Order: sequence, then structure tokens, then C-alpha cells
Amino acid sequence: MSEFDRRKFLKTAAVTAAAGVVAGCATSNRGSTTSILQPQGASVMGLVVPKMDKVRIGFIGVGVRGGDYHVRNFAKMEGVEVKAICDTDQESLDSAVNYLVQQGFTAPTKYTGSDYIYRDMLARQDIDVVIISTPWKWHVPMAVDTMESGKHALVEVPAATTLEECWQLVNTAERTQKNCMMLENVNYGRDELMSLNMVRQGLFGDLLHGEAAYIHELRWQMKEIDRKTGSWRTYRHTMHNGNLYPTHGLGPIAQYMNINRGDRLDYITSMSSPALGRAAYAKREFPAGHDRNSLKYIAGDMNTSIIKTVKGRSIMVQHDTTTPRPYSRHNLIQGTNGVFAGFPNRIALENVPDKIKAIYDKEYQTAMTAWQAAGKKGDKPSHTNYHGWDTDMEKWYAAYDHPLWTRFGETAKNAGHGGMDFIMTHRIISCLRNGEPLDQDVYDAAAWSAVFPQSMASVADRSNSKDIPDFTRGAWQTGTPLGIVG
Repeated sequence: MSEFDRRKFLKTAAVTAAAGVVAGCATSNRGSTTSILQPQGASVMGLVVPKMDKVRIGFIGVGVRGGDYHVRNFAKMEGVEVKAICDTDQESLDSAVNYLVQQGFTAPTKYTGSDYIYRDMLARQDIDVVIISTPWKWHVPMAVDTMESGKHALVEVPAATTLEECWQLVNTAERTQKNCMMLENVNYGRDELMSLNMVRQGLFGDLLHGEAAYIHELRWQMKEIDRKTGSWRTYRHTMHNGNLYPTHGLGPIAQYMNINRGDRLDYITSMSSPALGRAAYAKREFPAGHDRNSLKYIAGDMNTSIIKTVKGRSIMVQHDTTTPRPYSRHNLIQGTNGVFAGFPNRIALENVPDKIKAIYDKEYQTAMTAWQAAGKKGDKPSHTNYHGWDTDMEKWYAAYDHPLWTRFGETAKNAGHGGMDFIMTHRIISCLRNGEPLDQDVYDAAAWSAVFPQSMASVADRSNSKDIPDFTRGAWQTGTPLGIVG
């Protein structure tokens, strides 16, 4: 790219990023930001881009998430070339580059030195896809600049933190016809993909309700002062009161329910508990005069939100990174024939598939024989039914494990977050190399991320409901549900 073209791109990116907020949204009478009637480009629902023999990648942000996970996983994929890496932290940048060189890759070009040096990387012509793993405030500016430069944007969660930012992503993707995928790795977890497989095969009947969460005690991140996630995320608890991190639990439930592909999120009601835990932790763990003790933490320790879909289904979404309790994403999906729930995994069905019923019958007969041999002492065995949870998941894995896990499970399980990172990365590269739509699109990124600002709006308005915009502009009614791929 010539110096003239490079300057033109940088100027255009800055102008369009600013204009996107104004041109892309207006405020409705229910406190929601909705799109203008006329889109700025064609829909990207089911977007297919030309096949890529080689997927040439640039990274922006290679700290804990970008370096320890994304760089290492993408480098394992056939057909990937890492062309450039950008990070303002020299230690993280050098670590990522050194890792690639040790793996036999040509050293990618380094970009560092200022907050906007990533734009110099975007001006290159030999990059197809950019992986963005930076603090939240940079997600939208970097993703917009990436698409404006003619590249596909893969951005970490949440993709956006305001409705205006959500619309910026949608409008830019439609105008540029570039992918903007939020890297929601939990959608590729073994249990989540098995649940999706069971939903698609109708095991739960007609879907009614889902429960999602991010319950993960992270107070220890407050001790990350100058570097790493806690150095910036801690301050988010002083800025917002709502669900600060909705997509890990919500993403899989949205895919079970075909959100944006036959149904969509309609409105949300949200409430927060008192914000007590972080101030107490700071008082206990830091000196009295420390900055962590001078902050005013306003994010309720537990936020609970209820979302209603256009088809009338309900979804509970919770957020708690403060209280001392075991990790959970809930991952509950309820239908007219039964329910699956995670943490721990358990299932209860009214009408059980024949291949599982045969196992239940055998277990019942074995228990009856033992009971009779013992002189009918103790409780008489009962046949498994929906009044009790089945917690033995091995037979369910054998019958309904997702094909991607059947194929890659052993390879994936040591590649980050129990294997979900590897499966996600494989799917992205496979889709790009084979000319297939990505599993998640910009409308998913916007709708799932919109829970962040709209939960805050509801909490601030005495839990009155707030609309979640139709980012698809009606295309959800004809969108194709995510299929089961091998």
C-alpha cells in the first residue's frame, strides 16, 4: 500500500468510526437504541467469502488471552500464516514472536510503540484476518478499523459494551461485507456441542427456557495492578452495574434456541444485588492507602437478568465474579420433553430415546435382582424417570457427542479451556478455507453483547424492561439455524 493510500485508509477509518454512531442509531421510547430504517449495506447473514488457500493472520493484543491461547492455537492449524503481531506491551509481543519462531515459523513483523500503531499493521496488503484480544474499550475501534481496511475481524468477548458500538459493528460489516465474529469459545465446549446435537435431534421437545451464567470468582485479579486483565477490568466494576460479561453462558443457549436464525432476543429485565465483595476484599488484601481501597465499586456482586425472546421463550442470565462459590455457566436448556443442565451435568427426560431406554431397563433389572437377592431389604429400586436426575453422562456422550468432539477431542483437550479453544479455531480456519459461513456472525456479536448495556439500563430504571434491538433488521426470520458439522 502506498503512503498516500495508507493515509487515506487511516483518515477514512477514523471518519467512519465516528459517523457510525450517529448514522447507525436512534433512541426509541423504551430506552433502547434502534437502527435507522435504511441499512448502510447488504445483510451479512450467512456471509460466504472467497476460499482462502492460506489464511494470513495478524494479531492485535497477545497478552494472556491473545498470546497464550490464540497465537498457539492458530499456529497449529494447517494453512495458517502469521504475518504480523501488534502489542503495546513489549514483553507480551516478544514472547508471542519468540514462540512462533521456536515452532519453525518465519518471524512475524512486530508493531509496538503507541496505541494506534495497529493501524500501520492494518495498512498491509498481506493480511486476511485480524485477531483482536485487547481490553474491552478497544474492541469496537479495532474491529471497525480492521473491516474498513478490507480484513475480517475476529474479536474477543464482549464484542461491544454499548448499543451504539453494537450498531457500529453491524453497519461496518454490512458496508464492507467482511466477517466480524466474536470469539465465543464456550459455544465449542464438549457439553455445549453435545447439548446442541441433542436439541437438533429433538430430545427436549419444543424449547421453553434456558439458563446461562458466568459465575467465576475473580477477586484475585484485583492484585494485577500494572499488567494483565485485572489492571483494567477491575475498574469496570466501578463504572457499570449490570451483567458485565454475558456471552459465555448466553452464547450456547442462543444457539440452542436459534437466536437470530428463527427467533431473536426481544427485551430484558435485570436486577443487581448490593456491591459488597470487592470493597471487602480490597480492605482485607491491600494497605489502607492503596488505590484499590479508594475505588467505589458499584457492580452488584450478583446480577440476574431475564430475557424474553420474540417466540416467548425465557432465558435467565447471571453474572458474579466476586462471591466465593464454585464456577458455573449453568448451561440449562428446558423443553416440553425434559431438561439438560450443567455444573454438574445432569439430564431428565419424559420420553427417553430407545437406545438410552434399553440401558435404563437393564440397570433397573440389575438393581431389582440385587434387591430381591438381599431379601428385599432397603428401598425398592425405581425405574429412572424425569422425577430424578441422571448424572451418569457416559452413555449420553456415547450416543450424542458432537462429531467435532468425536473427531478432535483427544487433540483438543490440552489446547486451552478443556478443548473448546482448539475446536473454535479449527472451525474458523475450516470455514475460511472452504468458503463456508462462520458459525457466529456480527448479529450474534451484537445481540449477545447488547445484554451488557441493556442490563445496566434496566438496573438503573428499577428493573423495568429494555428492548434488545433487532440487529438483523428482520433477517432473523429467514436465517438458517446452525447445523451439526463433522
